[in-house]
Amino acid sequence: MTHATIACLFAAILIVLPFAMSDYHVFQLTTVVIYSIALLGLNLLIGFNGQISLGHGAFFAVGAYTAAILLQRTDIPYWATVPLAGAICFATGFLFGLPALRLEGLYLALPTFALAVATPQLLTWNALAHWTGGVQGVTLLKPDPPAFLPINADQWLYFFCLGCAAPLYLIAVNLLRARTGRAIVAIRDHSLAASAMGIDTAFYKTATFGVSAMFTGIAGALSALVTQYVAPDSFPIFLSLSFLVGIVVGGIASISGAVFGAVFVVFVPNLADSISKAAPLAVYGIALITLMYLMPTGVAGLLRSVRWPPRRAQQIARLTAKSKALDAEPSP
Repeated sequence: MTHATIACLFAAILIVLPFAMSDYHVFQLTTVVIYSIALLGLNLLIGFNGQISLGHGAFFAVGAYTAAILLQRTDIPYWATVPLAGAICFATGFLFGLPALRLEGLYLALPTFALAVATPQLLTWNALAHWTGGVQGVTLLKPDPPAFLPINADQWLYFFCLGCAAPLYLIAVNLLRARTGRAIVAIRDHSLAASAMGIDTAFYKTATFGVSAMFTGIAGALSALVTQYVAPDSFPIFLSLSFLVGIVVGGIASISGAVFGAVFVVFVPNLADSISKAAPLAVYGIALITLMYLMPTGVAGLLRSVRWPPRRAQQIARLTAKSKALDAEPSP
């Protein structure tokens, strides 16, 4: 089965699924799509560029509040808030990445962690409360589907989020396949060697941080449209940690891993709560530890290991045959 066939089959399943589910399950599926965008952005930063961030929940909040404030204060259509939120988060991430150039590894993780911790408090600050609604947050109206489509609002939001996710995944794939992607990965593998080869490490690091924040901000804006409510309590530090858990479970440095990680982030906490109302976090922790023992490279890594052995065996067989042919040739 070719990659094109698999992609078409996967797309057909995604299109049919919302018509075979209840509205609540469609909402969960939409949340998976939204979180996969955020995890894709974080994976570009951590998995492919090697910069550690524990604060992407802050960019998620910036995107959500950007969409909410624009919808509440202006007459802008809801779909236009998504690219605007992405642009604002790109600028925010790029500017945040400039001073972070002096930091690497865990030393970079600390200021991003501080950003995630401080963001909910900043949203309740009196100077911003007029815009953010303070602790009460901002309530939004659910967008109506186009009149010519025979679907309800939940199904429309699912397809709208899916329509936003598809080009973002295409952008990420093409970005990583281009020279820019090779430069990003080279910085992760060996920053000093990349700099010696003429790669502008400062620019690529800040640009990657900006692009990663943009993806997460777009996810935040979509989340605001779907949940119809934003408040400081919606963006705790656990959200940023959940994003990190998602890319590890899904697979570091993997495009498809963002989808698997989003499924884990959305469904496993609910499953843990249904198993034990008294200690859901304990069940969540046990599930996480079990998955890491069974799949130390994530779901995407497991699938690669299952798919590659036959290909590796063929390559070894070809090399062995070529070596025997060379040995069989008469020496001059």
